[in-house]
Amino acid sequence: MTIWKLSPPSPQTARLATESNITPLQAQLLINRGITDSSSAASFLAPKLSQLLDPMLLQDMDTAVERIVEVIERQEKITVYGDYDADGITATALLLNFFSSLGISASFYVPNRFTEGYGLNAGAVGKIVEDGTALIITVDCGTSNQKEIDLAGQCGVSVVVTDHHQIPEDFGPKCPVLNPHRSDSSFCFKSLAGVGVAFFLVIAVRAALRDKGWFENREEPDLKDYLDLVALGTVADMVPLLNQNRILVKWGIERMKSPSWPGIEAMKEIAALNTSRITPYDLAYKLAPRLNAPGRLRSAEIGVQLLTTEDQSLARHLAHQLNSLNSERQGIEQAILEQIEEKIISMQDLEERRTLVLSGNNWHRGVLGIAASRLVSKYHRPTLLLDVRNGVAVGSGRSIDGFNLHQALERLSHLFEKFGGHYHAAGFTLKASHIQALNDELEDLAQEVLSKDDLIPRIEVDGSIPISALNEDIIRDIQLLAPFGSGNPEPLFHSQKLDVIHSRVVGERHLKLQVGQGECLMEAIGFGFSDWHPLQGETIDMVFTPEINDWRGYEKVQLKIVDLQITGGKSRLITS
Repeated sequence: MTIWKLSPPSPQTARLATESNITPLQAQLLINRGITDSSSAASFLAPKLSQLLDPMLLQDMDTAVERIVEVIERQEKITVYGDYDADGITATALLLNFFSSLGISASFYVPNRFTEGYGLNAGAVGKIVEDGTALIITVDCGTSNQKEIDLAGQCGVSVVVTDHHQIPEDFGPKCPVLNPHRSDSSFCFKSLAGVGVAFFLVIAVRAALRDKGWFENREEPDLKDYLDLVALGTVADMVPLLNQNRILVKWGIERMKSPSWPGIEAMKEIAALNTSRITPYDLAYKLAPRLNAPGRLRSAEIGVQLLTTEDQSLARHLAHQLNSLNSERQGIEQAILEQIEEKIISMQDLEERRTLVLSGNNWHRGVLGIAASRLVSKYHRPTLLLDVRNGVAVGSGRSIDGFNLHQALERLSHLFEKFGGHYHAAGFTLKASHIQALNDELEDLAQEVLSKDDLIPRIEVDGSIPISALNEDIIRDIQLLAPFGSGNPEPLFHSQKLDVIHSRVVGERHLKLQVGQGECLMEAIGFGFSDWHPLQGETIDMVFTPEINDWRGYEKVQLKIVDLQITGGKSRLITS
């Protein structure tokens, strides 16, 4: 059962509405998101590119820019070393496209997830050195690769790191390391994605070249053209869409409506996006999975090629390949999930457990993270999935609020050959003989930290409202808080005692309802809610997001169902 946690009306609502010249509903929604003063409200509701921080506040930015400009002026070769996920791919493409606009020779290297793993590796450094590179710029990786950076330096190749992952305890930079998590950095926003850090580097490099007169006889690149890449990578990496990220994604989505890159246009076409109404949801669940698919199954290079080609025909061809790979990935993922569900059904102590640790032979390692995410959504427990081959287990984990997975793995570091990650996600390698110990010790940690109540999922509800109060104007007021996503969820509302007039299944798994409350009738759509059908004749309570449904030019209010229950049962609604 899911708890609906209702935010109470705030006594500050009227004051903030008056001071900010906004509606009481907008004020309440802002307060629910921790924004209580008019200055912060103005910045949130109207994010401007002029509010981006000075990139020179990032520690080592001055030395990084100095080295990059030196290489540019000498017309030496640069290699961009990326990661194989959507954040790393977009960051790699961003730098390649930027250097291309300067007429600079730049190549890229993305490691293979299965044979090389994450981050710099010695073999890759050797290949890059042989290729005649003078400078390696890492994106979305590198902070933990001091040995490989040393190796590059011994071979006469400089390295500049751009990254956003946590700083390791033994961190001692051997080159410029641009990472907002550095304790010695004055950059006050810590939650940039990897592509965001790369974008701030580009801002600084362009400024330095401008100061040197580089663009007196050359066209200066318009960095707004790169914001669609920044938005896609930022949303894909699930960083909070607040502060700097909110600005980048807001304007990146605007740029995506008429992108400069044929690859972005081709991806929009293959995903059937409505260009006039692109949202972070489209980026996270329609574009990012396709961009991630090659790196999960084979090699991520195709994604970089797609986002850097100037050939529209090639872009469409590559987008179709991504689409096919994503379909293949979905099939592999479903097959693994079916095996896992069989294991979970056989577990005798599931109700008492705080964690799930499951392993299998020859599970496709590229989809374990996605499968773990699906299990966390269903069972609301920290989940680790491991593929076992030749006595070695490689795994991915996902977690819930209240359980810092990276910290937990640090406490269990004696079990691992290597590990890394964040609060909610991690990857790791260990001997297969240690799996049982991992299962037991992780469970012991979770028993210390998580209560049974922590395992009950909660939906944060912004307010209760009769559906008769909803109209197009109110929904447009709500939309001023967009873009929605991690850190700024779509506003959710609760309404009770809705009479179900009609109920039907649309597509394969979606529920379409017509509901009434008093004299007001409204349609509702629940994606993946087909198991609730039929509901006709029932009275329900519902948590939903109101939206405007545009069908053939005709607009009307529609409720997007987030959760529902039959009226009269034990209420799920609690007041925070």
